[in-house]
Amino acid sequence: MSFVQIIDYRTERQDEMDGLFDEWASISEGKRTATHELHTHDREDPSHFVDIVEFPSYEEAMRNSDLPETRRLAGRMEELCSDGPRFLNLDVMRDDSL
Repeated sequence: MSFVQIIDYRTERQDEMDGLFDEWASISEGKRTATHELHTHDREDPSHFVDIVEFPSYEEAMRNSDLPETRRLAGRMEELCSDGPRFLNLDVMRDDSL
């Protein structure tokens, strides 16, 4: 069963956050288990962001979380956030293309 992680956070330092995500993507290439990632921005609140990350399974997501590169990303992300990050871990029950 596929798995989605929602990462909800607020930051005034989105440029630094983008650089951090780019760095993680580069150094985790060939190791990470994420299959799809969306970075979104709340139109109503300029400091609010939500990232949606898809994995083949919960187990693959946990394997990704255990990567040293991901642990460094998480620590640095906390430093750049004014609120969060908060993680929501979701098993995909249906996946309908409309």
